[in-house]
Amino acid sequence: MTPAKTPQTMKPATAAKKLGVLLDATPADFQQGTVSRTELDELLATPPEWVVQLRLNGPHPRQIVASKLGVTISGLARGGVTEPLTTAEIQDLLANRPEWLVRERATQAEVRREAARVKQLNEEKARKAAHLARQESQRAAAASN
Repeated sequence: MTPAKTPQTMKPATAAKKLGVLLDATPADFQQGTVSRTELDELLATPPEWVVQLRLNGPHPRQIVASKLGVTISGLARGGVTEPLTTAEIQDLLANRPEWLVRERATQAEVRREAARVKQLNEEKARKAAHLARQESQRAAAASN
């Protein structure tokens, strides 16, 4: 007889990250308990009002702030943003575009362009290698006939 399976649980910090919300802004009962996989799935499928409001208005975790601003988490730190921001604060930064934000967004855009260039170069090399392999295979087949 096999023992009953125990439900898979996670720490509140992990669940908050998966929900895309700041742990410190969640209700106390969420912060102090554990969250089962089933509970997390339910929170994702039909989020309660507190999850909806945190996602809409914040405060947002660093990775969400960075994403909304179009910069990296390191870029936030270089810009002096160390605290969670609300949606209104993020919109204010996007409207006023401080120098650090302009610089970090330009850096991020350059990184993305370079990544795209390298990806295209690697794809081209792979196509050439596949083409050469096909030619070699055809030569070998012709030689054996």
